[in-house]
Amino acid sequence: MEKLILLMVIFGTCCAAPQDLSGKVFVFPKETNTDRVVLMTPKTRFNSVTTCVRYQSDLSRTYGIFSLATTTFNNDFVIYKSNAESDIELCSGWESRLHLWVDGKATTKKFVQTGAITGAPIAILGQEQDTYGGGFVAKQSFIGMITDFHMWDTVIPTCEIRSYMEDKHFSPGNVFSWKALDFQVKGQVLMELASEVM
Repeated sequence: MEKLILLMVIFGTCCAAPQDLSGKVFVFPKETNTDRVVLMTPKTRFNSVTTCVRYQSDLSRTYGIFSLATTTFNNDFVIYKSNAESDIELCSGWESRLHLWVDGKATTKKFVQTGAITGAPIAILGQEQDTYGGGFVAKQSFIGMITDFHMWDTVIPTCEIRSYMEDKHFSPGNVFSWKALDFQVKGQVLMELASEVM
């Protein structure tokens, strides 16, 4: 009987089907170096990316919202917030330039080092990776709520970003889509209805 239960747990955590999380949020209730949501994708090469996310936090310290690492670089693509309480919609795109939209407004375009992100990625919500899949620091952990996370393997047009920000119809992420998310919760991250907590 113990073998059957163990096999059911392994099957349930390794072979879970993507879930539609529309109307739901991940709640990160405490400062920790363990709690996180690991996102799965078979993609191993990114010549450009765009991410969009809605989040709410009352933290006044720096924290990691999203982190994508490969074996060659632990900070391939990171959304890291420094100070200030926030209830924000954020989209960021990277190609040869970094594009940033906050609450629907374009804010920053900076030239950054070019080169593709290659290798098997480990993508995480709620923590910033200092090593491939680990090296989490409690004082950098996210406390708050995350919802509507999408990632594309291209820089999407401004009209798509605007549609996302205005909560209108948009093309969901083709790397990560909140409407079909393949993920594993590690630690004490809760899932709640957005209408009840945001």
